[in-house]
Amino acid sequence: MEFFDFHHHKKNIRYGIYNVNIGEIPSDSLYSIGIHPKDIDVNHIEEQLKLVRNTVSQNCFAIGECGLDSLVMINQKIQEDVFLKQIQIANEIKKPIIIHCVRKFYEVISFTKKAEQAMIIHGFNKKQKIAEDLLAHNFYLSFGKAVLYNLSLQHVLRNIPSDKFFLETDNEDFDIEELYQKVSEIKGISLEQVNEQILENLHTIKNG
Repeated sequence: MEFFDFHHHKKNIRYGIYNVNIGEIPSDSLYSIGIHPKDIDVNHIEEQLKLVRNTVSQNCFAIGECGLDSLVMINQKIQEDVFLKQIQIANEIKKPIIIHCVRKFYEVISFTKKAEQAMIIHGFNKKQKIAEDLLAHNFYLSFGKAVLYNLSLQHVLRNIPSDKFFLETDNEDFDIEELYQKVSEIKGISLEQVNEQILENLHTIKNG
């Protein structure tokens, strides 16, 4: 059985969504492309946005990762402007949005009124209350390696509707199957059911 990796940075993983860096040639498998807050070049924003548009091909599954990060030195207003413009690109090309968010969840929530496509918080590892608030605004949550050992996060995942989550390795070095097995235990369902649910969720966000 193959296990879909919703967000990763490794070219050797064929079954998942590879995060393409700005200016990089896309892989011949599914990928996402976006301007991460830390990669915003304040002197060349329009050129970066043009690169995002021009990198979109048939294999592009999503725009991202993009979003807001309170720890990045880029001005928050500039981050918000670049995030909004990428949401607008996603609306135009009808692609989901993979979101990077650090300590800016309620600001990100405020952008839902601008988005016409599915919005997925990648690498979610926060408390139940933030998860509930995101779900109330129709976000999806993608979980990574922290689920293997973080009991609080396991509790969050246990209570999340099965049609609202994904699983990813991000830039961590571990086997995604290990995460699927853990989620099978947490949810009390078979490995096959977890796998089927993830694929169903992918189909949902892809087709709006």
